[in-house]
Amino acid sequence: MSPRKIIIDTDPGQDDAVAILLALASPEEIEVLGITCVAGNVPLELTSKNARIICELAGKPDVKVFAGCDRPLGRKLVTAEHVHGETGLNGPVLPDPVMPLQEQHGVDFLIETLRAAAPKSVTLCPLGPLTNIATALQRAPEIAEAVQEIVLMGGAYFEVGNITPTAEFNIYVDPQAADIVFKSEIRIIVMPLDVTHKALVTKPRNDAFRVIGNAAGTAVAQMTDFFERFDKEKYGSAGAPLHDPCVTAYLINPDLFAGRHINVEIETQSDLTMGMTVADWWRVTDRPANALFIKDIDADGFFALLTERLARL
Repeated sequence: MSPRKIIIDTDPGQDDAVAILLALASPEEIEVLGITCVAGNVPLELTSKNARIICELAGKPDVKVFAGCDRPLGRKLVTAEHVHGETGLNGPVLPDPVMPLQEQHGVDFLIETLRAAAPKSVTLCPLGPLTNIATALQRAPEIAEAVQEIVLMGGAYFEVGNITPTAEFNIYVDPQAADIVFKSEIRIIVMPLDVTHKALVTKPRNDAFRVIGNAAGTAVAQMTDFFERFDKEKYGSAGAPLHDPCVTAYLINPDLFAGRHINVEIETQSDLTMGMTVADWWRVTDRPANALFIKDIDADGFFALLTERLARL
């Protein structure tokens, strides 16, 4: 089979960085058409810088990186330096990028690329707030025909919220955008906190990254050394959850994951539950299913895949 054509939409973020590294280390399965950046974990200036840092860390300076939307559709930007540090990539010391940022706006790149693509031929992989994807769908609804599926990290059901009691960060930052995407009728696969909190970088798993001995493995180990402090303190977990790499791993080996095809709606009105992913896991309504909501992961298989691919870089 030919590699799956994807566009990564991202707000790096240490876990975004690992997801990008996994994609760039897997050319047999994945062809990265471009990376579009959005404001989220840190402001747009930093996310677009961080994406290029990671491409250079992977030895892939030819990947095209675009800056997209610098704020949500209808809200003030909420960022997460308290989790990721002031740069978004705290942990390793990495050089500033040499590769250029593309002049084209990320949303324009999405529209242009999808308009030129065959039907159902491109997979969108949002790792952050859905502002760029929603804006592109609003401006050019016809591009939905070119999208094979959207595989995204966001939301929660059993695990509920990590930024409010009911909302996961990516959805909370721009719930209006998420609402547009979930109502798009495009096939959607969701990696919520329910599954990503099972992808924990324990000490043995982080040691395995470190002993790879290349720059990518060392940097990932240092990122998770920094990243884990937040989750250990907040959740009492054994290590850092690698949220976003679940998206990339699903593209490579979907058999690592299991979930249920259900209806997911986004709360956009309530101050109390703004950004909640209202997931009808038990199918108690007659609302039609619009997303494959992932709940379980073969964590050992996931980390074996990630370690093997990082060793290629």
